[in-house]
Amino acid sequence: MAEPRVEVRRSKRRTRTVTAYRDGDTLIVQIPARLSKKEEAHWVAEMQRRLLRSEAPARPPARSSDATLLARCQELSAKYFGGQCDPASVRWVPPMRTRWASCTPIDRTIRISERLRRVPAWVLDYVLVHELAHLLEPGHGPQFWALVRQYPRTDRAVGYLEGLSAAAGWGLTED
Repeated sequence: MAEPRVEVRRSKRRTRTVTAYRDGDTLIVQIPARLSKKEEAHWVAEMQRRLLRSEAPARPPARSSDATLLARCQELSAKYFGGQCDPASVRWVPPMRTRWASCTPIDRTIRISERLRRVPAWVLDYVLVHELAHLLEPGHGPQFWALVRQYPRTDRAVGYLEGLSAAAGWGLTED
């Protein structure tokens, strides 16, 4: 992204705070009038850095498309299942009412709720591992959980999802 045009506005009424916002292609930085040119330069650079960080893409590529989601599944399958899990498709779907994700082993399709787009990557990885395991073991018996528990953050991710669901009042379950 090109450096935005910067406009510094000094205010005698502003005594401590420095703020910035974007107005079209211009970064407006509001500073106290008493700041030196050196302090002004520091705050302009700092506010540009903060602006760039806040405008950076919020999610990694694996969360942006179905194709990258499928690629992540292939990586996880290779790592935890020796490449045995080969889904036909993996796709984001509108929020499900009672689940985070679902898998149909017969046609080897996996659907992931869009509610998971903003969870930490390790939580999304757990959900993908959980659904991949269904391609080898359809039910939720001991063999299934032995497969899922190959993912080292299973218990932590389950706790995260339970807390997220409870806090939002969604009442969602693992499967």
